[in-house]
Amino acid sequence: MINTSTSDENLCGLKRADFQTTVNGKQTDLFILKNENGAEIAVTNYGGAVLAIMVPDKNGKYANVIQGHDSITHVINSHEPFLSTLIGRYGNRIAGGKFILEGKEYSLTINNGPNSLHGGPTGFHTRIWDAEQETPQSLKLHYLSADGEEGFPGNLDIHVTYTLSNQNEFIITYHATTDKTTLVNLTHHGFFSLSGIANPTATVDNNIVTINADFYTPIDNVSIPTGEIAKVEGTPMDFRTPQRVDSRINDPFEQLEFGAGYDHCYVLNKREAGTLSFAAKCVDPESGRSMEVYTTEPGVQVYTSNWHNGFEGAHGATFPARSAICFEAQHFPDTPNKGHFPSCVLHPGETYNQVTIYKFGVEK
Repeated sequence: MINTSTSDENLCGLKRADFQTTVNGKQTDLFILKNENGAEIAVTNYGGAVLAIMVPDKNGKYANVIQGHDSITHVINSHEPFLSTLIGRYGNRIAGGKFILEGKEYSLTINNGPNSLHGGPTGFHTRIWDAEQETPQSLKLHYLSADGEEGFPGNLDIHVTYTLSNQNEFIITYHATTDKTTLVNLTHHGFFSLSGIANPTATVDNNIVTINADFYTPIDNVSIPTGEIAKVEGTPMDFRTPQRVDSRINDPFEQLEFGAGYDHCYVLNKREAGTLSFAAKCVDPESGRSMEVYTTEPGVQVYTSNWHNGFEGAHGATFPARSAICFEAQHFPDTPNKGHFPSCVLHPGETYNQVTIYKFGVEK
């Protein structure tokens, strides 16, 4: 493990000693990325959890805009185990925790009603990633997921790099290979609060959101896609033009009732599959902070933290329901059981690649 963070001098107020422990024989640590503008990203290699993103508002005041914790103990025991972590081997849900691959049925651990969610209870969010920080602005993470882990086939070798650019972009690049045909659907589950983390953290009701999607994947009452690719037009799901989050979130619309708010995969408008393109934008009008999302993925799961219950995060901040919004770049949920969805199958000799960018700015 290489770490260039040699002191506790940082904007986020986190202390390296609070993140140093041994879990299953592997060391955890705190890593601080800094760019030339003074922005910061704080990360622990436990689950690749992002603990803080420090960016300025319209008055130049820096604040943390992602929900996280202030010690490794709290990360491990979080009320929300996926809080701003890496997700895998399969982001989102697989119906009944079952799928058939090359004629063989596989059974996964069930951890979300009748379904498997985010790779299971001991998915990538609980793993200690090998970490190497060679520069102040990037962190390389590596994990080898063993054949059979959480029920998935194949030894999956994953490399993830976090980069903080001088344009205040949080860039995540993913690469993975396997020795046996498997499923791969990686994402990062950042819970963003552009108003700044506080006690209590403000809701995202007033956030103005744009999503570059004409279609989405409707869900059933246990949040599994029905298989339909539905138009957003004429529904509360339509964010093709900027809309406040709360403008329709409480409408008597079955999809919103099933998700207790927004918790849906949007089918991104793409000229060519796999290209990096604009996915979404979020603006907090009070602080003036904005975030643009770009990804090579075909979809983005938009989630308005509907099940937060006011639990405590870093420095005593509390996170009530709808105090964050997530833009999880990914393939569609339950893809292995929906043959017409973009495939998540990875074969030996192939490389899984993904790039997702969260670009922070200011609108006055």
